[in-house]
Amino acid sequence: MTDNQTENYDAILVVGFGGPEKKEDVMPFLENVTRGRNIPRERLEEVAEHYYHYDGVSPINQQVRDLLDVLKPALQEAGVSQPVYWGNRNWHPMLEDTVAQMKKEGVQKVLGLVLAGYSSYSSCRQYREDMYRAGEASGWEASQFDKIRVFFNHPDFVEANADHVKQAAEPFGDEPYHLVFTAHSIPSSMADNCNYELQLTEASRLVAEAVGLGDDDWKLVYQSRSGRPQDPWLDPDICDYLKEYSAGDQKNVVVLPIGFLSDHMEVMFDLDEEAQKVCQEVGLKMQRAATVGLHPKFISMLVELIKERTGQTDLQRAVGQFGPNHDVCPLDCCPAPARRPPAARPQ
Repeated sequence: MTDNQTENYDAILVVGFGGPEKKEDVMPFLENVTRGRNIPRERLEEVAEHYYHYDGVSPINQQVRDLLDVLKPALQEAGVSQPVYWGNRNWHPMLEDTVAQMKKEGVQKVLGLVLAGYSSYSSCRQYREDMYRAGEASGWEASQFDKIRVFFNHPDFVEANADHVKQAAEPFGDEPYHLVFTAHSIPSSMADNCNYELQLTEASRLVAEAVGLGDDDWKLVYQSRSGRPQDPWLDPDICDYLKEYSAGDQKNVVVLPIGFLSDHMEVMFDLDEEAQKVCQEVGLKMQRAATVGLHPKFISMLVELIKERTGQTDLQRAVGQFGPNHDVCPLDCCPAPARRPPAARPQ
């Protein structure tokens, strides 16, 4: 599936989602996230309360700083000499500001490391558009932005997640457990035009297999749904599924947010708060597995993927039913979902 594109890049650009770091940032941040998506104001206020629960501080920016503190020396040790920059889609450091800095410092060709492991408009194509838009805003006509391939089936990604499942299951001892994988729900109109669901299913299957579970021992569900209630999104929701599952005899559950790379706000609130509360109410014993975070295998994978595109290794590793994903996205890959007009309000 890959076209094995290698280039001489001047810099590595880590592209993140971004998050607020004080209460005053919360609503402007959410407005950035939802711009153009017709999200009702009351829904933004509801989500804002999740952040206020943690004093308005999302851990995601600090998690990226921690990642960079580990990744930069790992790249240097592996012989990757390009400088590493960081810019976010939705909050400071903003991507536009970082790209402007890169231009000022003479960077011409950029390899983007997008902190998302799966293909969809919002987790892949939109980030590419963001990078190009930031370049245009800086008048950087000669710039070139590429990105590393999505890595849902990379063996190191699978191993890092499997390690965290095993650690989470330790309190259960020899007792069996049910493994529930979660990922961010997306609109069905977006999911129908990309491989997001297929890739998540394959990643979940590979991790379940790695920890010795069969097909009946795990389930992929979704969380963090937003948007209008009348619009279909991927389901089942994690909390709905836990309530349904509690009717059976098996009471031990491990929840792994395989769709996320760090334990950020949506993981903390939707799983550690809401899903855990549901489990307590319905009699399930839930252990939440950590995301890949700073796992050594995740770091080694990022280094390897960067070396792939810079031509420093011929390795293009992938496991399971699919090969390594393409390096350069086809023109019709992961198109933007059609935006519906806001629902009419009663007069």
